[in-house]
Amino acid sequence: MANITTYDFISSNSRRTVWLMILFPISLAAIIYLIILLASVFVTADKSQIYNRISAIATANQTVFHILPVISVTAILWILVSYYAGQIFILSAVSAVELTKKNAPEVIRTVENIAIAAGLPMPKVYAIDDEALNAFATGRDPEHSYIVLTKGIINKLKKPELEGVIAHEMSHIGNRDIRLMLIMIVCISFATVVAELLLRFALTAKTRNSKNNNNAVVQIFSLALATAFYIYGYLVAPLIKLAVSRTRELQADATAALITRNPQGLIDALKKISDNSIVKNLSDKQTISSICIANPLAKNKQNSFFSKISGLFATHPPIEDRIKALQAMDGYR
Repeated sequence: MANITTYDFISSNSRRTVWLMILFPISLAAIIYLIILLASVFVTADKSQIYNRISAIATANQTVFHILPVISVTAILWILVSYYAGQIFILSAVSAVELTKKNAPEVIRTVENIAIAAGLPMPKVYAIDDEALNAFATGRDPEHSYIVLTKGIINKLKKPELEGVIAHEMSHIGNRDIRLMLIMIVCISFATVVAELLLRFALTAKTRNSKNNNNAVVQIFSLALATAFYIYGYLVAPLIKLAVSRTRELQADATAALITRNPQGLIDALKKISDNSIVKNLSDKQTISSICIANPLAKNKQNSFFSKISGLFATHPPIEDRIKALQAMDGYR
């Protein structure tokens, strides 16, 4: 960590973003093809099906040839809209309210000071009406960035502690983590939404006409596609997320300490946050929770099946490790 400069990290994140844009669609296409191939084996194995004279590979190729263009166009549109308006959706999803010099002068002044110290544009600042202690940053670049703070973190932290938290989020902005995470959130949310839609379509298709062979084939492939998107959204994409951003929280902590020149402020903040980080508005938003300074999910959500799977690929190091890293920084007393 000590030998990695902010510029190195920005450059690394830029390269990772490029690879991420390449790896996400390739991995999704590969999973879709493999699952469709398995479904094709099942379909062609039954002589009563319409594809009985076509090999499983040919059936898979024909199916993928027809569905991939539709999925690709839909994904591209989703990504473009989300990339330029994703932060709006995120802010709306958590019911965040914008803070200004009129309704929160002290908070705005603190953010302005940290932005100046970090050499970054002033981000827009929002608040979530929740007494828990948490925060996150979002946006596509420093010129279009947002910092979101819970009312609890604003009211319950001392000024040096709040400065440490804001500097941490400002570091994510400066390091271009926000763009990286926005892309990951967009890709994962696309996969999970499509999976839900395909599953519902398959179940309703069965209800409408369970005796029709064509309908049965459509149902099988719909279930196969839903399975592919579930695997991608809850297993593969989080694994990619871990690979590209395993150091971002530690780097943001270190950069925040350099900005404020006060590691102890962030250390004290992290100690308080660790005891009260559960945010009600994020209780059912596991994807967004990954960008928070600490896990905002309730205990039952953290222990859910998909949370346990995603937790294997968590990008947040334990707060105890983050505190130790801050304490080890040069100049710490």
